[in-house]
Amino acid sequence: QVQLVESGGGLVQAGGSLRLSCAASGRTSSNLALGWFRQAPGKEREFVAAVTWSGTRTNYAGSVKGRFTISRDSAKYSVYLQMNSLKPEDSAVYYCAAVTQYHPDLTDGRYYPYWGQGTQVTVSS
Repeated sequence: QVQLVESGGGLVQAGGSLRLSCAASGRTSSNLALGWFRQAPGKEREFVAAVTWSGTRTNYAGSVKGRFTISRDSAKYSVYLQMNSLKPEDSAVYYCAAVTQYHPDLTDGRYYPYWGQGTQVTVSS
């Protein structure tokens, strides 16, 4: 079991920045990968970004590439999502997710068995 706790959401004006954090604990592994997903009201959950614990792979959704940066702190077993140039369409509940076995496609949420409780991000226009 892996436990995930997100923090850092909030309300920000368009063009502003927020940094989300996700702390992982429990049975991690060398194949650990952590991802961020989001879900807006009435919409399906969508992939945002992911990183392997080794740092050798990162993935970004096209809609956030160049604005969001995912990073991890191995010592703290934490992953971060720095979100810059936020837009109203970025408003959603953001979820941290983890997978402890290697999988080639980190953008598909179906392969992540562990999820955090979510943190709300609201971007006002």
